[in-house]
Amino acid sequence: MSYEPPRPVRGLLLTPEDKEAPARVHRLRRLGLADRPDPALDAFAGHLAQLTGALYAMVNFIGEEHQFFAGLSAPATSPVVRDDGTRAGIGRVLPRDHGFCPHVVVRRKALVLEDVGDYPRFACNPVVDGYGIRSYLGAPLIDSSGMALGTVCAADTAPRAWGRQGLETIKALAADLVVRLERSREDGLPL
Repeated sequence: MSYEPPRPVRGLLLTPEDKEAPARVHRLRRLGLADRPDPALDAFAGHLAQLTGALYAMVNFIGEEHQFFAGLSAPATSPVVRDDGTRAGIGRVLPRDHGFCPHVVVRRKALVLEDVGDYPRFACNPVVDGYGIRSYLGAPLIDSSGMALGTVCAADTAPRAWGRQGLETIKALAADLVVRLERSREDGLPL
């Protein structure tokens, strides 16, 4: 038996419109951050996963049609087993309407979802059933020009009490990373 998520209510925009996407893609390309994994960002994501205790942690850059995890920390084997026995592995690319990072980028504010099921707007997102995501903690990467380039985020397959400390941690890590990204990319230095 498979579960069909409820259809969106007419007029309810589940993934927000992103008018900055074309300019963001241009900025990411100028910084050399468009659509390629970065070992230093993978290490950053690994550090974030350790700090939060989350199964998944990402440095995510949002494009016009998709999002790209330039930094990714994920378990070697997905904890989510589908009805057909396959495991739902998280790759580096997701459609823009999957997950919660596009909301963070458009809102330009951190987002804490301790239990995704408590939020009707987010509970039927494809990552909930497809990857088993039940909690999320993310903050925008806002550069010196004021543009939100993407996010730093952590996610888990169980509800998590991220609390004020989790919120402050993710915001501080995002602010630190964006400074490091700009400095390293514009000066040609490693992260």
